[in-house]
Amino acid sequence: MNERAIVPVAAGAQRRCVGTLIAAFADDPVARWLFPEPGQYLDHFPRLVGAFAEPALEAGTAFQVDGFAGAAVWLAPGQEPDEDALAEAIGQGVSAERQAAVLELLGRMAEAHPKEAHWYLPLIGVEPAYQGRGYGSALLSQVSKVCDREGLPAYLEATSPANVALYRRHGFRPLGLIQAQGSPPLVSMEREPGVA
Repeated sequence: MNERAIVPVAAGAQRRCVGTLIAAFADDPVARWLFPEPGQYLDHFPRLVGAFAEPALEAGTAFQVDGFAGAAVWLAPGQEPDEDALAEAIGQGVSAERQAAVLELLGRMAEAHPKEAHWYLPLIGVEPAYQGRGYGSALLSQVSKVCDREGLPAYLEATSPANVALYRRHGFRPLGLIQAQGSPPLVSMEREPGVA
């Protein structure tokens, strides 16, 4: 199933990429902890996705499979999310009483990131109707090959036990838990180059 054609997200297709990720993350524990109300999620999660997707789209490191059945946003070594857009999505979308907890979680996520050069996968998702068909695995394999060729590790935060199992199958190993003030736990995971 990993032989599916993975292609960079084309210029002008950001909305389709973001739409796929919005559908994929609709039941994600961390995304819904950030934006628990449906309207809040639909208004602000796309802006959070955009903060990561825009730099990846500009660099050609956002990928889709089979007409956006799935999408992955990778940040190459040295790439950063749009911090202003991220702060705006959190500042306007997260309720005032939860701002401190969210900022604490983001700080802990930043502290857990590897210090050496690495590829970072902030977002990967498959439309619910296509989940379980190998699309996520295909998307993971795409940049794993790049990491192997470049001799660089890959890093991500898993937001559910099912995701941890998927990432393990692709050579990622858990590093530790990241959590703050009642947030769902995230599992930081790293894949060394050349690991099957």
